[in-house]
Amino acid sequence: MSDIYQFDPIDPQLTALTQQLTPGQRVRRLLGARAIVAGLIRGRLRREYPDLSAREINLKVLEELEYAPPPPR
Repeated sequence: MSDIYQFDPIDPQLTALTQQLTPGQRVRRLLGARAIVAGLIRGRLRREYPDLSAREINLKVLEELEYAPPPPR
C-alpha cells in the first residue's frame, strides 16, 4: 500500500467527545474548520497575488474550495 493512503491513528478520546456533540455543534465545528482553511488559502493567495483586490482574492478562495480534490477512500 502506498504511503499516500496512510492515516494518523484515531484518537478514542476525541471520538468519544465528538459523539457527545449535538448535530448542530458538529456542523459548527465543521464550519469553523472550513473558516480556518479558507483563511489559510486567503493568506497564501495574498502573498502570491499582492495586486489583487480583496474581492478577487475571495473569488480565488472560493474557486480553490470548490475545485478541491476529493479525499482518498
